[in-house]
Amino acid sequence: MTERWQERHTALLDALTASGSLSADWRGAFEAVPRHLFIPRDIWEQRATCVPVTTDDAWWDLVYGDVPIVTQVDDGRSDGPGLATSSNSMPTMVARMLGALDVADGHRVLEIGTGSGWNAALLSERLGSENVTTIEVDEALAARAAKVLEEAGYRPAVIESDGARGWESAAPYDRIVATCSVRRVPHAWVRQTAAGGIIVAPLAGDFWSGALVRLEAAADSTAHGRFIGGARFMPMRSERPRQDSPVDSGTGRRGNPGSLPLGTLADLGFALYAGARLPGVVMAEGTHDGTYQMWLHDRSGSAATINAQKTWQYGPRDLWQEVMAVYDDFVAVGSPGADAFGLTVTSEGQQVWLPPDSPGR
Repeated sequence: MTERWQERHTALLDALTASGSLSADWRGAFEAVPRHLFIPRDIWEQRATCVPVTTDDAWWDLVYGDVPIVTQVDDGRSDGPGLATSSNSMPTMVARMLGALDVADGHRVLEIGTGSGWNAALLSERLGSENVTTIEVDEALAARAAKVLEEAGYRPAVIESDGARGWESAAPYDRIVATCSVRRVPHAWVRQTAAGGIIVAPLAGDFWSGALVRLEAAADSTAHGRFIGGARFMPMRSERPRQDSPVDSGTGRRGNPGSLPLGTLADLGFALYAGARLPGVVMAEGTHDGTYQMWLHDRSGSAATINAQKTWQYGPRDLWQEVMAVYDDFVAVGSPGADAFGLTVTSEGQQVWLPPDSPGR
């Protein structure tokens, strides 16, 4: 199988190119930096749980499939529950994010989240190692990435640190790209980006599971930009979910979901709108016993379970009624798509806005 990796590599890149994810100006870097050089032998496939990959055939299938690969569980501990804590991103997403950076020769880039090192290698191939700084909070991952990068012929600066702080020593940067999700874009990233520079990062909200944002930094240490599609990434370690207040099942109230098609609530446009209107309300969706369901909860003990036949609500708030009211307002403003929403980041925090002449709407 090893001797046939070139065929698999080319087939993957052809598929990325055909889909429009891989642009012509990045194709050469992807051709020069095969993914398998950066993937450890011990990997996991993410299903309902993390399943170890035990055969060579399965390893190669994952490495040259357009899928994310779990490269670490339980922060590297051997006695954990098997939770994914680091991964190599889906090649489509890697290509999309690098394309969104709109790099040019001589640009200096800061990457937040080194992981396996593949992304840093692609940046180094395109821009030169001397123009790339990459940060990894995990000591073992940083050490491994530095080693495999050097073995592949690249020597970007690999820094072991908390990426939320950026890396002031090498600032300013022309581009910053994050490969872990954040709830709020750290203002340190904005301060460390040159005026006119670009930040591309995955955001994770309460009501929405992940979206990619592209921001342009301004001279006044603010940044503004638009959402450019969905993107699910592991959270930055300092932003892992915290324990919420328990829900009192004794307050359960059965109701009728009404005629609203549940699937429309998972649309990223509505999720961004609802996330701004209902801060702290968490939404999840999935299938339970073969039936599509939605789950809502806040941080203080209110919750709701909704399917096409019934609702159950718990705690002091009627979350489903609140969501339906927000959906009516969303329809009234024209049901905007995700690309209509923007984000502004200042030293005071961040704000989602809609659409172009109405920041903070």
